[in-house]
Amino acid sequence: MEVKIGVQNANREIVLESAQSAEEVADAVAKALDGTSKLFTLVDEHGRRVLVPAERLAYVEIGEPSVRKVGFGTL
Repeated sequence: MEVKIGVQNANREIVLESAQSAEEVADAVAKALDGTSKLFTLVDEHGRRVLVPAERLAYVEIGEPSVRKVGFGTL
């Protein structure tokens, strides 16, 4: 699923594809915003971790689960 993370005082948002479910991402955001966790942490499809200090989060946009396309297209 595509996740977009806005960071305060940064010109660009962070966009990544994550294998985590929408509920897992929302839970991580909630923990970061309520002070339970100092870092907002996500893992992308390739196993890379993205760490954002919780106090720097501007927004997190959780997209729809990505559907893998299988088959052949017509030209």
